[in-house]
Amino acid sequence: MGPTVSTVTQSPFQLAIISEPEPPQLTAAKPTLLIVDDEEGPRQSLRIVFKNDYKVLLASNGLEALELVRNNKIDVVVCDIMMFGMSGVEVLKEIKEIDPSVEVVMLTAFETIETARQALRLGASDYLNKPFDIPSMRSAVKRAAEKHLSAVEFRKTNEHLHELQQMLHDYRVREEVARAQGEIYASVLHDINSPLTVISGFVELINRSMENAARVEGEQLAKIKGDLNTLNGQVGRCFEISRRYLSFLSKNESEKVRVGANQAINDLRDLLVRHPSARGQQLNVAGLEQDVIADIHGTDFLQILLNLTINALQASDTPHRVDVACRLLPEPLDLAAFHDEPEQRFINRDGFANVAPLLAVTITDNGSGIAPNHLARMFEERFTTKPPDRGTGLGLSIVKRLIREARGAVQIQTRIGKGSTFTVCLQTLPSK
Repeated sequence: MGPTVSTVTQSPFQLAIISEPEPPQLTAAKPTLLIVDDEEGPRQSLRIVFKNDYKVLLASNGLEALELVRNNKIDVVVCDIMMFGMSGVEVLKEIKEIDPSVEVVMLTAFETIETARQALRLGASDYLNKPFDIPSMRSAVKRAAEKHLSAVEFRKTNEHLHELQQMLHDYRVREEVARAQGEIYASVLHDINSPLTVISGFVELINRSMENAARVEGEQLAKIKGDLNTLNGQVGRCFEISRRYLSFLSKNESEKVRVGANQAINDLRDLLVRHPSARGQQLNVAGLEQDVIADIHGTDFLQILLNLTINALQASDTPHRVDVACRLLPEPLDLAAFHDEPEQRFINRDGFANVAPLLAVTITDNGSGIAPNHLARMFEERFTTKPPDRGTGLGLSIVKRLIREARGAVQIQTRIGKGSTFTVCLQTLPSK
C-alpha cells in the first residue's frame, strides 16, 4: 500500500489579514513554529491561526528558513512545496540534516503521489493539500509537535544511556582496582549490566519506530511515551545502584527504601518483557491479591528477583516456561523439614528471621534441572556453568549476600529433566 496522504476537499482556506500588535510574550515557553511560504498571504494567515499557541517565525524562501533553523530551537515547520528557488522538498531534506527532531508538515496545491512519497521518505510528519481547513491544519501541527516532543525526550534519555555506558567502561578500565576492593565493584558491574541490557533494547525499538513512522500518534505515540518512561526509570535505577554501592565503599549505611511486593513484581515483569533471555520463552508473573511490604531495600528485592528469574529463563537452550508467583505464609517455616540434599538446598538457615507472616516468592522453570555437583556450588562467587560471554558467576553470589543482609532465606528444589524452583522468603512489615 502507498503512503497515507491527508486530503481535504472543503472550501479554500481564506483569512483576512488584520494589522494588529503582537500579544505580550508569556513567561511559559511556547513551542516554536516556522512557516515557510513564498507568498505573503498564506504566511500571515497561518501566523494569525497559531500565534496564541506557538512562537511563530516566518520565512519567505528556503535559504531564509534554513538560517532560522540553524539559529533557533524549532519544534515544527509548515512548508510549502512549490516555491521559487529551493523547493519545499529540498528544504525538508536540509532541515532533517540540521536537526532530525524537527517535524515538518508539507503543503502543496499540486498533488502527485510521487511528491507525497518523496516527502514522507525524507521524514515529513504530514502532507496536506491546498485548499485545507483550519481544524485539519491545527491537527497536523499538533501531531507534529507531539512527535517532536517524543523525539526530544528520546534523545535526552539516549544521552543518559551513553553517560552510563561510559561509567561502565570506566569501571572496566579499573578492573585491577575492582579486584582489590573485592565483591563490591564486581557487583556494580553485574547489577548495572541488567538494566543497561533493557535500556539498549528499548532504545533500539524506539529509534526504529521513530525512523520508520511517517506519523507517530494515537496508540503508537502512547506506546513510545510509555517506553520513554520505562527508559527513564531504568536510568534512575542504574544511578540508584551506583549510589548504593558507593555508599558501601565509604562504609555509610544507605537508607532502606522498601516497596510493596506487587510493585517489585510489576517492575520485574516490565524489565523482562523485552529482555533477550525472555525471547521465545513463556514467562508468567503474578503478584498478591492483597499487597504487603517486604522488609528489604526495594532495589535489593528487585535485584534478587531479576537474577533468579533470568537464571530460570536461561535454564535450558530450548523454549520453556517460567512462573513467578507470590504467596503469604501465616506461620513460620518448619526449618527441620529443610535439608541440604542432592535435589534441594536452603540458603541462610542460621541468619534467617523466621517470623510470620512471611512473603514467599517462587520462581519455577521446567528446564533441564540442576546437577547435584552444581547445586552444591552454585552460590559461590564466580562459579558458573555458562560460557564466558553469557555468565560471570556473580548473580547468585549477589543473591546470597542480599538475602543475608535482609535476614531472609532461599530454598532450592530441583530435579534433572524436570526443572527447578527457587523460593525466596522474607519478613514483612506490619501495615500502617
